[in-house]
Amino acid sequence: MTRSDNRVTDMPELSLYPKRNLTIIRGAGATLWDEDGHTYIDCIGGHGVAIVGHSHPLLVRAIHDQSKRLIVCPGTLDNDMRTHYISRLTDITPEGLDYVFLANSGTEAIEAAIKFARVTTGRTKLVATMRGFHGRTMGALSLTWKKAYRQPFEPLVPDIVHIPYGNIDAARSIVDEHTAAIIVEPIQGEGGVRPAPEGYLQSLRKLCDATGALLIVDEVQTGFGRTGAMFAIEHWDVIPDILCLAKGIAGGIPMGAVITNERVASILRPGHHGSTFGGNPLACAAALAVLHIIQSENLVERAREKSQWLFEQLARLPSQRVREVRGMGLMVGIELRERATPYLQRLQEEHHILALPAGPNVIRLLPPLVITGKELARVVDALYKVLS
Repeated sequence: MTRSDNRVTDMPELSLYPKRNLTIIRGAGATLWDEDGHTYIDCIGGHGVAIVGHSHPLLVRAIHDQSKRLIVCPGTLDNDMRTHYISRLTDITPEGLDYVFLANSGTEAIEAAIKFARVTTGRTKLVATMRGFHGRTMGALSLTWKKAYRQPFEPLVPDIVHIPYGNIDAARSIVDEHTAAIIVEPIQGEGGVRPAPEGYLQSLRKLCDATGALLIVDEVQTGFGRTGAMFAIEHWDVIPDILCLAKGIAGGIPMGAVITNERVASILRPGHHGSTFGGNPLACAAALAVLHIIQSENLVERAREKSQWLFEQLARLPSQRVREVRGMGLMVGIELRERATPYLQRLQEEHHILALPAGPNVIRLLPPLVITGKELARVVDALYKVLS
């Protein structure tokens, strides 16, 4: 229902989100507007989705033009836009990752990866990491670490083991000839913005090669320039067997992708998996526009440049409240010695900066890659003020 001035009031919506006292109605670039006309710098970015900013003109045009041509086309029929996008996507992925399945979200990409790993290897055991987050559907939830997410829905998918993130000895002690796959984030997002330690991902790759297990890398949050590389695995020069993508892939249109190699593709057959909406022409047109924007506007390089300045500024935060600043590119975690929620509230209410938590005591920044230097300076200034 709505009030006479068209503001949203009580809605029959399930209470599944911790709501902020804020109603957003419009966005452009890294700026959002609320229903009273106030502006905010968006460092939530739709939880990392708004890679190219809100309502980028080229993205809007691509969606509009495709909506007039064709919106839906099932996977049983070829489509020019889907074919074009898959070709462009595999052009930019690491060598050997040549086969694509298009889904609608990150959790769907993870679900597909679980099935692909099990059918390829003939094994059932999956190894995930503590603090890892991979989604909320039953398979992805089974890989996710946080007890609060998991416990209400147990029993979950069996034969899944969690090991400490970054500890290769723990991986060696558990990964064996019964393991279908190891799944890992190159930078843990929900788990506190924690980059993989040097050598960790390379060692996991070698361990999988030695045992016949597959290496699944979850780049749902880190892909498409977020970390200052097109894909975060480029920082470590590691090529997985399965790469899972979503969030920024289509700039806000729901989409996910699984990209895999010949070993997996040679096993998969019609009927092993599918999706009614996956790879629809509208999402593919949006994703194609996002790739064009990232490349034509040099957003990967710009994220790298902005990151260097941003981390230099954050390293000087004059506060004993800050334990550590972590991350890569425009994926930033500021770990505090106390709860982050009061500071997130002050950022929003006093400075009109929207940021995320990443666990109980980490402030997470995931701004659009198009955020300007002036806007970043405002974010830093606000952080200095609320944390001093």
